[in-house]
Amino acid sequence: MATTNNVTKLIITGLFQDPEVQRVCFVVFLPVYLATVVGNGLIVLTIKVSQSLHSPMYFFLSYLSLVEISYSSTVAPKFIADLLSKVKTISLEGCVAQIFFFHFFGVAETFLLTVMAYDRYVAICKPLHYTVIMSRAVCHRLVAGSWLGGFFHSMVQIIVTVRLPFCGPNVIDHYFCDLHPLFKLACTDTSVEGLIVLANSGLFSIFSFLLLVSSYIVILVNLRNHSAEGRRKALSTCASHITVVVLFFGPAIFLYMRPPSTFTEDKLVAVFYTVVTPMMNPIIYTLRNAEVKIAMKRLWGKKVNSGLEQ
Repeated sequence: MATTNNVTKLIITGLFQDPEVQRVCFVVFLPVYLATVVGNGLIVLTIKVSQSLHSPMYFFLSYLSLVEISYSSTVAPKFIADLLSKVKTISLEGCVAQIFFFHFFGVAETFLLTVMAYDRYVAICKPLHYTVIMSRAVCHRLVAGSWLGGFFHSMVQIIVTVRLPFCGPNVIDHYFCDLHPLFKLACTDTSVEGLIVLANSGLFSIFSFLLLVSSYIVILVNLRNHSAEGRRKALSTCASHITVVVLFFGPAIFLYMRPPSTFTEDKLVAVFYTVVTPMMNPIIYTLRNAEVKIAMKRLWGKKVNSGLEQ
């Protein structure tokens, strides 16, 4: 760490204190995390091997699913393992690393959702120029920009954090390491750091959310010029995107645009966007997208047939 610290290990209070409730949470959240990894992994695999899912929309969806796996994996495995531990600890370096990757993948997902909204805007509002505007090279640059945006955002958070001195206490009143709970342990005033986090996370989330909502309003207005069938297909696709956007941004704005607190409901909201929301991605996109469902059936049909032949 950049600053001399007396604290090298942190104690995490967890979501609930009752051992029975923690065991129930373990039984609930372990299948949720496994479903997140399997469901999103299946989407990545299906898009990779399917010849019918090579459009930019599915290209971005595969990376969104990959980010969802990574994003959830920064918090969920340790959180679930800690549910069976009496004392939950993490090193200060491990805590900072968790903060870095949590914000890195979270902001990368924000940029990817914005890119997907732009893709739908071009497809619906400028269909004749779609293949030129959304070329394969442009798609790769947009994905690379999403990763870079997440990296630079996280670096700001980490630079702010590592300069703080930690000399005790060492108990984080949360179930994972995040900025506001960690700032409470610093032995100095963190009001300036709090404002930086507010601008870098809270205001950024609101700006991105308003940009996404505006883009979908423009899309909906332009749909008036399409046929009934065209409107139906476009609305079905956009509805999936909007649902994911609301599920992702709603909790983030709720937590990062408010004064830091440790109310139980804040922890439950955090559980929703760190563990539950990543699982919703494959459910939303497969239930509302006929092409993905057909491609998955073909993929598993081939696997079953090849297994029978062997």
